[in-house]
Amino acid sequence: MSRTLSLYLAAMSALSASYVVSAQAEEQAEGFIEGSSLTVLNRNFYYNRDNRDGAGATYNSGKGDTNGYSETWAHAIITHFNSGFTQGTVGFGVDAFAMIGLKLDTGDGRNGGRSSFDVLPVDHDGEARDEYTKIGGAAKVRLLDTVVKVGDVFPANPVVAAGDSRLLPESFRGVTAENTSIEGLTLQGGRLHSMSQPVSSDMRENFATFYAGAVNSPWIAYGGGDYEINDRVTVSLFSSRLKDVWNQYYAGTSLTYPLSDDLALIGGFNYYKAVDEGKQLLGEFNNSIWSGKIGVSYGGHTLALSHQQNNGDDDFDYLRQSDSIFLDNSIQYSDFNSPKERSWMLRYDLNMAAYGIPGLSFMTRYAKGTDADYSNANQFYMRTDDNGNPLTDQKRWERDIEAKYVVQTGPAKDLSFRVRQANTRATAFESDLDEVRLIVEYPLSIL
Repeated sequence: MSRTLSLYLAAMSALSASYVVSAQAEEQAEGFIEGSSLTVLNRNFYYNRDNRDGAGATYNSGKGDTNGYSETWAHAIITHFNSGFTQGTVGFGVDAFAMIGLKLDTGDGRNGGRSSFDVLPVDHDGEARDEYTKIGGAAKVRLLDTVVKVGDVFPANPVVAAGDSRLLPESFRGVTAENTSIEGLTLQGGRLHSMSQPVSSDMRENFATFYAGAVNSPWIAYGGGDYEINDRVTVSLFSSRLKDVWNQYYAGTSLTYPLSDDLALIGGFNYYKAVDEGKQLLGEFNNSIWSGKIGVSYGGHTLALSHQQNNGDDDFDYLRQSDSIFLDNSIQYSDFNSPKERSWMLRYDLNMAAYGIPGLSFMTRYAKGTDADYSNANQFYMRTDDNGNPLTDQKRWERDIEAKYVVQTGPAKDLSFRVRQANTRATAFESDLDEVRLIVEYPLSIL
């Protein structure tokens, strides 16, 4: 542990040293320092998952049969330094980060193994590492209203989005660009040649998809934009190409229609189309999936009903552990994206600020999917029963409950406590599981 911790501290010292050097040169590079920020996020993360049917991928280090139960308690320190830009028509800057994840407890061989649990890295013997780090950065250039970054980046859009649902965030390496020249319009584009999973220190990993696994693709490129037509309507259009795997297209909108000071109607629509591309490394497919939502917001209460449907013959896939699936019924565990699957969800949110307790909120939702059918799935997405026949008429449901409190004032301002609980039940194609996540985060702004 001491060797890795020393590496992390060395990186922190380098960041601090770079800040001091920049401060000494403030007169020559005004704006670089004035626009800088240095933040530190402490994240304490407890996570357990009980695969009730015993189908989990838990390793037990040779200590007996696994029972599908995974449990991990860990702590992360996530540091970001983002500089401003030097003066002039063309401004230059740098972003850098140093992160460390520390194992606090994984029970007796209950670390989740190499499954979607993905809280701590696991070695070939099935043991979770005591700690691991991520260190990286990107150079950036600003020309008028366009910012280009080269290096380690965290894109956020419906087709490529760095996930942050585990101990450390996911990242990508490549080139990105963002333009905000037109009021209300944000354009994005990029070409990325590697990714780093939340449980990895390697910043040059190959791409992997959530359902089909690793894929030997050299790059992913994306482009598109979000446009706020007015305070009530936002539209988004994006596309991406995972070389030799897929071309993916997305269209979405969100709507808010106020009826009074306290009452408003809300709605939204998301649509994806994915078509195989190039060498077809994940086979032939031509899938489309959509979701629609309608609801009402009154004071601190929001109630919404959503429907989702996959019209394709294969699972709608996306990059592993990323957040690039902007579908209403993609929730804590289930994505409800199996071939031909139809699903609906009822969700209720309560913001206690309306009752004099700012910072406290609750959420609960129930989703049910039916009609999943793998009869025409390709070899990479096919799921079969014990006799080798494609699974048909598959069903599942998921119920989530969440409570969160964010401290509003005082020395502990922005300290947050979050509890997430999920139950899922399914036929043969998915696990029955119960899951609990406890997350405490304390962000500090140094600059």
